[in-house]
Amino acid sequence: MRALPRWTVPAALAALALAAAAPASAAPALPADAAGPVLTAGGAAVAAGDALAAPLAAGTSATFYSTATSTTGVTCATSQYSATVLTNPAAPGVATESLTGLTFDSCTANVTGVTSVESLTVDTLPYGVSVDDATGLPVTLTGGSAGPIQATAVLDSWFGTITCTYQLSGAFTGTADNGSNGLTFTNEHFAKSGGSGLCPADGYFSAGYGPLADTSQPGAPAVTVN
Repeated sequence: MRALPRWTVPAALAALALAAAAPASAAPALPADAAGPVLTAGGAAVAAGDALAAPLAAGTSATFYSTATSTTGVTCATSQYSATVLTNPAAPGVATESLTGLTFDSCTANVTGVTSVESLTVDTLPYGVSVDDATGLPVTLTGGSAGPIQATAVLDSWFGTITCTYQLSGAFTGTADNGSNGLTFTNEHFAKSGGSGLCPADGYFSAGYGPLADTSQPGAPAVTVN
């Protein structure tokens, strides 16, 4: 048998040694995780189609006063915010909802001549809702295909039952709060659009809701804006 050249074995051993000493090629870097969604609940993304609901924040009332600084008007001890999620993009971004219900109950009035409140309703639903994860976590409501944002109060008075209709004047804006998982609206201005001459010319709506819960997820976890 023909002898191998003298350099073959040492050269092969050297090559093996170099291969063993060299670090293994790094695995291809994995792509960074996609940004989380604007809205989460219980650590999970809030899905399009999920139902959201919030009562009044504990110990608070919803008010509909005649001026931004007065305490004269209608006060409701019970109110419920209900919405359906439409879109929930990756943060930073704006999630959208459809406001399907804003109900009021246990309402009283301290307006001279008004003896009781038969009802306070929000009309022309649904409304659009946008929740922005920008600084301040702004929340904006807009009128839908049924018409502008509108509220109607039916009041019993010294002169019989009167109906007062108000439409939003300007923007309907509020803020979200991750500390309470709530939504706050302050002095949203409505102007009288119809009804009795005894109705005040303006109404200023204020209310705080929370915690806002994703009732489509098990346990109805609170919603966080990311």
